[in-house]
Amino acid sequence: MTQLRELRKRNNLTLGQVAKEIGVSESCICLYEKGIRRPSIKRLAKIALIFNCSIDEVVNAMQKNSEID
Repeated sequence: MTQLRELRKRNNLTLGQVAKEIGVSESCICLYEKGIRRPSIKRLAKIALIFNCSIDEVVNAMQKNSEID
């Protein structure tokens, strides 16, 4: 399980719930989780709020996703 997905699962959220909260498609969140796409700073801030963590934690989780590939 990727780090970003782990953050989402730890917060008991679905792809759809996260997508709706930040105003993107489920496939976009999936691409973020796979490390294929990167969110804007504005979206990073929203993701951090949703996951109740810092932007640094989200960025670190995304970097670990990229290292896996």
